[in-house]
Amino acid sequence: MGAQRLPVIVGFGGINGAGRASNHHAYRRLVQSALPAAERQRTFAALARLMGLESGGSVESADEHYILDHTLVRRVELNHFDVDRVQWNRRFPTQSNGQPVTFDIKRQYLPEVIPPEWEVTPTTVTHANVKIRGQQEFLLPTIREFEVKAAGQLPTGFEPGKLYPSRNHPRGLQMMVYAASDALGSLGLDWEDVARRVSVEQVSVYAGSAMGQMDGAGAGGMLKARYNGQRVTSKFCPLSLAEMPADFVNAYVLGSLGSTGASLGACASFLYNLRLGIDDIRSGRARVAFIGSAEAPINPEVMEGYAAMGALATDKGLRALDGLDDSQSPDHRRACRPFADNCGFTIAESAQMVVLFDDALALETGATMFGAAPDVFVNADGFKKSISGPGVGNYLTMARAMAGVRAIIGDKALRSGGLVQAHGTGTPQNRVTESRILEETAKAFGIDHWPVAAIKCYLGHSLGSASGDQVTTTLGTWAHGLVPGISTVEEFAEDVHRDHLDLSNRHREIDPNALYYTLVNSKGFGGNNATASLLSPRVTRKLLQARYSDSEWKAWEAANEGVRERQAAYDEAMIAGDISPTYHFDYGVLGDDDVVMGQSELQVGPHRVSLELESPFGSVGLDD
Repeated sequence: MGAQRLPVIVGFGGINGAGRASNHHAYRRLVQSALPAAERQRTFAALARLMGLESGGSVESADEHYILDHTLVRRVELNHFDVDRVQWNRRFPTQSNGQPVTFDIKRQYLPEVIPPEWEVTPTTVTHANVKIRGQQEFLLPTIREFEVKAAGQLPTGFEPGKLYPSRNHPRGLQMMVYAASDALGSLGLDWEDVARRVSVEQVSVYAGSAMGQMDGAGAGGMLKARYNGQRVTSKFCPLSLAEMPADFVNAYVLGSLGSTGASLGACASFLYNLRLGIDDIRSGRARVAFIGSAEAPINPEVMEGYAAMGALATDKGLRALDGLDDSQSPDHRRACRPFADNCGFTIAESAQMVVLFDDALALETGATMFGAAPDVFVNADGFKKSISGPGVGNYLTMARAMAGVRAIIGDKALRSGGLVQAHGTGTPQNRVTESRILEETAKAFGIDHWPVAAIKCYLGHSLGSASGDQVTTTLGTWAHGLVPGISTVEEFAEDVHRDHLDLSNRHREIDPNALYYTLVNSKGFGGNNATASLLSPRVTRKLLQARYSDSEWKAWEAANEGVRERQAAYDEAMIAGDISPTYHFDYGVLGDDDVVMGQSELQVGPHRVSLELESPFGSVGLDD
């Protein structure tokens, strides 16, 4: 069997609570305290630009403190909602007690169907008097204090919808436009040139949202509009669909005609989509794959759903952990505490996108090789009691991912050169079950001290985008040689399985050349388990050097110099605020008259697609 095409990571972009993903800025926010001064200052400058602060290339100490306080997990800010005054409707039953309840009302506000207990008497052309006898239930608008007050939020002041004509797009789709544009810029390549090199059907886009677009511009607005006396607009329904992030990338960023869609697996959804892209490239169906996810769940309705399950860290729970009384405010920056004594996860918003090329295209274009993604393993839990509880499927995904990496790099490198990006949600159940799975995996494969990262302590849990956060953070670890510590934790819980695992609340320096692989682990309600294997830039290059001649490799090195220069120029322009997101509305739209159909070829606009297909199943020769 010949070697399959290797999916190479050649670009990535996005936005989360740590900032912009490209050029590892979001990663560097996590480890900023351990960075050299110049790199630290550059990331603060990038954050200052996002947040609307005038940096001029350098950031003053006061602004640094502001940036640190207004990134990552923190108290929910007012641009989302006021956690002290959440609006809701209380049931308000009334009883007439012999005398009718009476009031005047504009006739336009009367219900279409008058209840039988109501006596309505017109008083003027515009008004009527209403008398209600007996019992009548009303809904009374009121406010209450929300029990969950922490979330992983985009940097304060960053509003993606203000960067392009967003036209009332849901927040998640605004973030996806930004993430896809950032990923394009991170390539250091002209996308039009790349598109000319590959057939139009060989570009795949897989991106989605675990929950769809649930804010007021999407499904949230659709479901509560009539309930709140408003009308449902024509945009609510289509913009709420879970695969809409991919649709927006195709329609407004790339103009792609290739394969598209979203594979949903609850909080493992990003890895489910990564699996689709990997399969397309390995099989030859695609040469380019854009993999993404966008989640914007910071609103009272979504958060209340998770809170009702007991899944979110509440102020009450945090006070109990830290021995505080009711008058003391908990430290919302430390709301998420993976593998420690904890009380629930912290919800977050994020949009991430990774770009894969097949190895031949990466070499041909001089693309930077940030790593490779050879496989994602997905398994269900089998029979379950609780649909939201963990199960055994994650044992399968972890073991299979380890075996796959071992087949590439060998036993010795597997034991000494790995890292785990744990799911690490910060719930009591996760700390026990996932740590046991990791411990058993390390034990079975002969690993004594397996480094474990759990970045949700910084970013929170961005649901379907969470493993995208883990993937882009891993790329930063290879670039800078720092494994982010689980810094919100003072000590790890006694019931955490720690044999063979290396858990630390401090940043750890590692040799990037000796970190050969990372396993990205993700778990989702319903029994959705996924583990991705990522190969380091060094291992990726060694694999490809074995495939290609010295002259081909030297040509890639020469071409890559120009790519890196353009990547650096893109980063400079982003920090300077000179680049807006790519957004093509009503641009290059193709219609029926742009299609020419033939038996052997289809032409769509400037694109030609061969119809000379071979059957992979053989032929029965019915024409004979």
